[in-house]
Amino acid sequence: MKHLIPTLTRGALTAALAVAVATTALAADLKVGLSTSLSGPNSSIGIPYAKGMQAALAYKGELNGVKIQLIVLDDGSDPTASGRNARKLVEEEKVDVLMGTSGAPSAVAIAQVGRESKTPMIAVTPISWDPVENPWAVTVAQPTQLMVDAVVERMKRNGVKTVGYIGFSDVWGDLVYDALMKAAPAAGIKVTTNERYARGDSSVTGQILKIVATRPDAVMTGGAGTPGALPFLALAERGFKGGVYGQHGLINPDFVRVAGASAQGSLMPTGPVIVAEQLPDGSPTKKIALDFRAVYQKVNNAPTTDAFSAYSFDAWLVFLDAAARAMPKAAPGTPEFRVALRDAILSTKEVVGTHGVYNFKPGALYGVDERARVIVKLDNGQWKLAP
Repeated sequence: MKHLIPTLTRGALTAALAVAVATTALAADLKVGLSTSLSGPNSSIGIPYAKGMQAALAYKGELNGVKIQLIVLDDGSDPTASGRNARKLVEEEKVDVLMGTSGAPSAVAIAQVGRESKTPMIAVTPISWDPVENPWAVTVAQPTQLMVDAVVERMKRNGVKTVGYIGFSDVWGDLVYDALMKAAPAAGIKVTTNERYARGDSSVTGQILKIVATRPDAVMTGGAGTPGALPFLALAERGFKGGVYGQHGLINPDFVRVAGASAQGSLMPTGPVIVAEQLPDGSPTKKIALDFRAVYQKVNNAPTTDAFSAYSFDAWLVFLDAAARAMPKAAPGTPEFRVALRDAILSTKEVVGTHGVYNFKPGALYGVDERARVIVKLDNGQWKLAP
């Protein structure tokens, strides 16, 4: 599937992407390839990624007079399909940069293709690999450790001494758990469990019973999107009275819808874009975050209520900045341009995005600092800044 994305709605997105490419799209000189989950268990994250990229294209669809072509493929929430998509985007579509996707395992699959083909990748989800071994990929997402550190700081302030953990049985679950284990001991907090479940599971009752049996003061969850609601629902069913904490993988409306009242009062870290209107005027990201919201509303005929669409927008901003510096060195569509683009991405300086201010360098996957995180509380279905 190849398409310059039109106005998207959740119900019409997949069908719209199946439409043939317009003649004007074929003339585009800069090519961006996005693989994301428009179907499957990760679609509650993947669809916002696609909608955010659509807003980004509308925000700035050409660079120095050169049109930008956006090609989108659905990976069906399958890491194997993500790898196939990346290979198709590189070998058949000849994209200049890869972007994606919904879920760390799928992002890793795309990055591997990027390394093999010497095509830069800007991931929109937290990722984990050796940046020296693979110098072709970065991510605009916040490092998991940065975000979990903020959660543990809040736990300590709230008097938590013991915390149970439940997360996905994949790379994302590992990332959150490892970050928790690094931060909790220094804060005087003991982690009592390491329970896991698959993204496609329909129940976590057994895991929650094991957690509750340890009588923790709080529970930390390492899920994402709609499947991330399961622990909240199960804890509420068991009458758990302690605090329940999440992380930035849960900031989307489908999680809020599915979790319902079970997530009331939950504390989570996120990028400042999710509470842009609540930020002080001196916040470096407030203006671009509000600009993003305006263009998203115009293009999608609905307000943005998730954190994921903004990651796509930020990836586009990083790409635009790097491509502008790479174009004088080589022509888009050539191996030389892809090398120049990679080098430009890795020399990004103070690019202001909706989630944070980006600075990349060789040997580093992530490009943000403490300016890229705030703590929010879920209050009657709305995210409220909890400074």
